[in-house]
Amino acid sequence: MSALVEVPLYELAHARSGDKGNRLNIAVVCRESAFYPALSATLTAERLAGIFASRRPSRVVRYELPKLYAFNFVLDDVLEGGVNASLGLDGHGKSLSFLLLAAFVSVPAALLEPSRLRSAAE
Repeated sequence: MSALVEVPLYELAHARSGDKGNRLNIAVVCRESAFYPALSATLTAERLAGIFASRRPSRVVRYELPKLYAFNFVLDDVLEGGVNASLGLDGHGKSLSFLLLAAFVSVPAALLEPSRLRSAAE
């Protein structure tokens, strides 16, 4: 079995987020199909609840889209009431995919190119 390495999620996937009321929706799409099993193991609903803990989600649901090598996450009650109710500067969920993409995930080193591993170690 290959050793695990930590990389930021943005190296392995794209993401797109949106909002409806106080509900955040984030789609995560793997850059390569080979990344799907590793991300399936690490991007759990519980993990996302931890990443977004400061926003206090009341519920996180993960939907798997294996034929697209993607996931859809729905987080309830994280937008301070939504765009029309929040006093926050940005009550939208549009930018929150970047919070997720900055998170580090552990994946088998064999999935990554040797040149990338060398540059990460330097």
